Amino acid sequence: MSSLVRFGVSLEKELLQRFDECIKEKKYTNRSEAIRDLIRDDLVKKEWQEGKEVTGSITLVYNHHKRELTNFLIDIQHDYHDIILSTQHIHLDHDNCLEIIVVKGKPKAIDELYGKLKSAKGVKHGGFAMTTTGKEIL
Repeated sequence: MSSLVRFGVSLEKELLQRFDECIKEKKYTNRSEAIRDLIRDDLVKKEWQEGKEVTGSITLVYNHHKRELTNFLIDIQHDYHDIILSTQHIHLDHDNCLEIIVVKGKPKAIDELYGKLKSAKGVKHGGFAMTTTGKEIL
């Protein structure tokens, strides 16, 4: 017997039309897949808010010619070695580098690390993608 449950949802016609446009643009095959993703996104946010163990990736773009910046970024990362799973360093051109840092731990520590890295003088841009360890998401 399947654990799949069917249920009905009542929406305003215009809202449903806009939703259908969105799922078509995002290449979902049906509404169910889109709704599942919306629910999972909300559950991931809840994991972060509740301080559960989570994972994510930090991306930085910076000028590697900036004096002592590379060493400064590495020193910060060493201070957070317990939550950093992996780093990847990519040379974008002669001046700019992209660093991807995969993290796993408590949201507070991850946010702290991200804040220190992106605010370093010489970092041109920082981004963060939060996700789940998958333990509590179906």
